[in-house]
Amino acid sequence: MGLFSKIKEGLKKTKDNFQKKIFEVFKARELDDDFYDDLEAVLISADMGVIAAEEIIEDMKDEVFNRRITKPEDAKELLKEILENQISFEIPEYTYPLVIMVAGVNGVGKTTAIGKLANLFKSEGKSVVIAAADTFRAAASEQLEIWADRAGVRIIKQNEGSDPAAVVFDAITSMKAKGNDVLLVDTAGRLHNKKNLMNELEKINRVIDKGLPDADRRNLIVLDATTGQNAISQVEIFDEAVDIDGIILTKLDGTAKGGVVMAISAEYEIPVMYVGVGEKIDDLLPFNPKDFVDAIL
Repeated sequence: MGLFSKIKEGLKKTKDNFQKKIFEVFKARELDDDFYDDLEAVLISADMGVIAAEEIIEDMKDEVFNRRITKPEDAKELLKEILENQISFEIPEYTYPLVIMVAGVNGVGKTTAIGKLANLFKSEGKSVVIAAADTFRAAASEQLEIWADRAGVRIIKQNEGSDPAAVVFDAITSMKAKGNDVLLVDTAGRLHNKKNLMNELEKINRVIDKGLPDADRRNLIVLDATTGQNAISQVEIFDEAVDIDGIILTKLDGTAKGGVVMAISAEYEIPVMYVGVGEKIDDLLPFNPKDFVDAIL
């Protein structure tokens, strides 16, 4: 199955929920205030959020006027264009060595996402090592080790309760010795004490800065698409601790409200970089805005 076919299948619930409503809105009618009110309601119902929906509607009104659009079918093509533009970002190409620190609350599929990301890099010919720096959650490193084995990559871990920064230090030392291309760093997902979380992430960052000063650095957050708007507040919390560069959106196949992609982009201007569309190890895909919009419309 090709990449577009996978994302189209993964977005089936969102498409089924969204497409029927969109059809009703665009069904032979005037592009008047009622049309825009109905369209905005549909966008919000797909979890695109009020901010994103309002921006899309304002862009629609401006471009309909500027292009003198009168036909609903032309307006629908315009909607596709606007949706795609809203979630399109200039993302710098990776350079190597590459360090990706992965954050996210417990239960969003962070461990699974790291294993799948490791597999994705390996399929591209890169050598990968994983640092199991979530030493707080019971059995976290054991679960991550299962995914590392599936992906066929090395994992560096210590005992539960160890200093996460020490695990990262060991992983950097090992990475240098083996000449690996990519280091994936798992981090704790607890939020009950935000100050401790921030201190921990900042300490890990300092270790990476000192050990791999010239590495390409990316901080990614894993979000569960099925939690909809709740995922957005998680971005805010972690972005305070470390500047988030991108999002891994998991369980996109399990929701009828995949429009949360739009909401995240509108509120934080942070790109979705990868999406999870299934349970298999190769079901984490690089995010493509055009494929996403085509799949839901």
